Amino acid sequence: MTEITFYTFADDPLDVARRVAAKAHGQGKQVMIYAPDPAVADAIDRLLWTKPALGFVPHCRDSDALAGETPVLIGANADALRTADVMINLHSEQPAAFARFERLVEIIGQDDVGREQGRARYRYYQARGYALKSHDLRQAD
Repeated sequence: MTEITFYTFADDPLDVARRVAAKAHGQGKQVMIYAPDPAVADAIDRLLWTKPALGFVPHCRDSDALAGETPVLIGANADALRTADVMINLHSEQPAAFARFERLVEIIGQDDVGREQGRARYRYYQARGYALKSHDLRQAD
């Protein structure tokens, strides 16, 4: 069953997604950054190209010709990955294909709307019997 981890009260959800993707890639995992919104996909793509200055996480869009060979994909087509290791959700609803993955990461920002959407996803997963973990990022400092 998919392990689901919530990171709550993120100052910058995209930066948290970048760090989670980099860590998973460093562990040899295939990563799908679920971002069906083109503006969010563009933003995380830019972030992965620029941070950290001396590090690089190989990534591309799920529609790219190199998607089959690339360890980190951005988009909404979970079938583009060779193995379903980690999915990072950057959407307001739960991804349809999340149950195929070993791990799903939900990142919740500090705005009221995003927190309420995160609570709804938490209840959705909880009602279906998934084991849920939570990390309050306010306590990480």
